[in-house]
Amino acid sequence: MKRLTMAALLALALPLAPAAAQTAVAHTQGVTGVRLDVAASGEVTRVPDLVRINAGVVTQAAGASEALRQNAARMERVRSALRRAGIADRDIQTSNVSLQADYRYAENQPPQLTGYRATNEVNVRFRDIANSGAILDALVAEGANQINGPMLEIERPEVALDEARTRALTVARSRAELYARALGLRVKRILTVSEPGAAPVMPMPAMRLQAADSATQIAPGEQTLSVTLNVSFELE
Repeated sequence: MKRLTMAALLALALPLAPAAAQTAVAHTQGVTGVRLDVAASGEVTRVPDLVRINAGVVTQAAGASEALRQNAARMERVRSALRRAGIADRDIQTSNVSLQADYRYAENQPPQLTGYRATNEVNVRFRDIANSGAILDALVAEGANQINGPMLEIERPEVALDEARTRALTVARSRAELYARALGLRVKRILTVSEPGAAPVMPMPAMRLQAADSATQIAPGEQTLSVTLNVSFELE
């Protein structure tokens, strides 16, 4: 029977981490000095350039078919308003269609059917943030009576995240040098770099609903994107 080396046994004993859990870069040489583990974050800010909203139509009628018919007609007007605003069909996605009965309840009496309620909702995304308030007003004018959002996002965050990664590495290196000076040592090399995850810190968007003769205004503000790195150094 072939013998396994000690290194192979150790490798078999270690749990396997999911491939997508983190990004890591490591040196395999042995450490002869002092190992220092540092967690450092880098942040950048960007103005959002993508808006997501959920718009819906709720209709009520005595019969189920009539509630659905009225709902379909009003939702078609809402979709037409979105197209007139320049929003492509691929950016309009149905998220919910439902029909439910409405009842009136009274004490010591069985529920009485009063009608039916139909709901149709769509998720919408668009990039014209400057006119997003006007788009919302147009949807309401055409029959939308449910609006949730907006959610403001950065459409392509990778460039900003790469800048945050560079800043995090700079912070980690600076911190390692501080510890090294305090210990009377110097930074010899980086042993490992791992990135547990990167996520944007998104503030609540500002949507101001004003008087009926004023337009809805949406202030995009800024979003902060943050990356945290775990970096191991060798000091000597």
